[in-house]
Amino acid sequence: MTPRRLFLTLAMLCAGTTLSAQTVDPLAPTGRWSAYQGGRAELPPMGWNSWNAFFTEIDEEKLMGSAQRILDSGLARKGYRYINIDDGWWLRRRTSDGRLMIRSEKFPSSLTARGDPSFRPLTDRLHAMGFKAGIYSDLGRNICSQAYSNGEAQLPEGTMAEREVGLYGHSDQDIRLFFADWGFDAIKVDGCGIRAFAADAERVRNGQYRALSPLIDQASTTRSDIPAVKALFADINRSLARHNPDGDYLLSLCIWGSADVRAWGKDVGNISRTSDDISPDWSRMLTNYDSAVRRALYAHPGSWNDPDMLFIGAGDFDERHLTEARSHFTLWAMMNAPLLIGADMRKTPQPLLDIFGNTGLIAINQDPAGNQAVIAFDSDSLQILVKTLANGDKAVALFNRGIASVDAVLTADHLKLRPDRPIALLDLWTGATSGFTKEVKLRVEPRQTLVFRASGDHALADGLYLSEQPGGVNPAIDGVVQPQADPTTYRSIPGWRSTRGIGERPIYAGWGGAMADATPYNQPLMIAGRSFTAGIGILANSRLEVRNTGFARFTAQVGVDDSAGDGGQSVRFFLYGDGRPLASTPPLRRGSAAYAMSAPVKGVAILELVARAEGVTGNAVPVTWGEAALRR
Repeated sequence: MTPRRLFLTLAMLCAGTTLSAQTVDPLAPTGRWSAYQGGRAELPPMGWNSWNAFFTEIDEEKLMGSAQRILDSGLARKGYRYINIDDGWWLRRRTSDGRLMIRSEKFPSSLTARGDPSFRPLTDRLHAMGFKAGIYSDLGRNICSQAYSNGEAQLPEGTMAEREVGLYGHSDQDIRLFFADWGFDAIKVDGCGIRAFAADAERVRNGQYRALSPLIDQASTTRSDIPAVKALFADINRSLARHNPDGDYLLSLCIWGSADVRAWGKDVGNISRTSDDISPDWSRMLTNYDSAVRRALYAHPGSWNDPDMLFIGAGDFDERHLTEARSHFTLWAMMNAPLLIGADMRKTPQPLLDIFGNTGLIAINQDPAGNQAVIAFDSDSLQILVKTLANGDKAVALFNRGIASVDAVLTADHLKLRPDRPIALLDLWTGATSGFTKEVKLRVEPRQTLVFRASGDHALADGLYLSEQPGGVNPAIDGVVQPQADPTTYRSIPGWRSTRGIGERPIYAGWGGAMADATPYNQPLMIAGRSFTAGIGILANSRLEVRNTGFARFTAQVGVDDSAGDGGQSVRFFLYGDGRPLASTPPLRRGSAAYAMSAPVKGVAILELVARAEGVTGNAVPVTWGEAALRR
């Protein structure tokens, strides 16, 4: 036993406790919802960010001009509330007391008659217009523009120490300044400062910046110090709670899917980037989309997947490419991604404003049920995404990723609606109405995304499958102990690096995580030859938390999935309600028939679904909660 372990054991015994299962066993029921509930992000945030349009060259005129256009165009009334300043606002850190100084010549309202420059006049003005205000910082001593900018445009100035404007070593001081003193409502926290300033980095070797041993390696989770990164965010969260006693704040994690954040970001912040930066290129949009689209179970009210800001207004998404721009907006709306405009709103033409202002798609994104769309049909050329809305309707998008037209067949089964009853469709781009029974053929042009609001009778008449309500299902423990690269993420040519180097390899951790209507490795759900079109696929040694919103019974057909490589490994399944045992199974192996699990859950707030496989090292075997459902 290590000295630290011995100390903890003695401390617990002296306190009159034992090393109970609940303190050491992550699969033990807790009776609570563990995904992030701090701040204010019950719905995906909407607004504007300065980075895509201006990079570091942001100033007050550009910021307020874009805010005014959002107000005048009516977009503010439709939910676009956050006005966020990204990189480029700071001048230096004053070394006498550590206070950050604003680049006041770019933000003249910060010059007040009383003391140091302050953003309070700017945030007061934004608040008076009905907006929320957001600010930007970094986990490290230094920031992204200092790591990667090839020019001097609005980079921090002064001595090496004065140019260290990131949160590292100043976290509580800066959070207090941003929120309590300056009145900001949101913060985006980047991670370049903990990845790009190794001792052998050119800008460190030439004496521009101090070395900071990297905590993040974007190409490898094994070369990332995940506990250290989580500790930095935990420190930020403590400061946010301390300096926002009303709880009205938003925390954006921006470490690009690295350090396995796609598994734990949902527990740490309100929005969490799943990929590297987007650029105004169709292929890069595919990369960012792919990094989030299979992660429906990792997004919930309060904590959302973030495939990066909208790049509508430039490149492949400008006014000459309205098909691509509409697809970009539709996909982000269906994934419950933040709708953060990245355009210079002062110059944005009306056709693009019309895309941002599509009330039907905004309603899909802002639906209070908080269910990210699930892939109902998957191919390299066309995908069908379906999400269940709070009133029982379905939103469905048919996305043509390729260069040829596709005659797609949309079925009632895709929607989990009855095939023998009429289904009504409302086209959310044209407003046209139509209907079908069983199935309908739809032509989808290259790069087009058809999107409808569908209504009909549910296939499950007395409830909802858990895969229809991913916003209420949290994989607290997903069984992944060896994070793996994700081969399903499209590998584009990074615009900032072009074809230098060897190109991107699959790098985004998340492969093997919990999936709706598929196994963790994207295979059909199947137990002993019986297939399930609805269910949750997850690795054993996992615990799912499920919110119960008034249902009376839980049912499922459970077992080891046929895709499991180890046919001899046994798994037991357990169901808990508010921490109390409700049902369990005998040991089941690959080839064992699906076991019917059922229990009354009326009055239970949190269900916990545990699959336990003893003696497993590494990633455990895939298991299936087939047709798992909450019923009335």
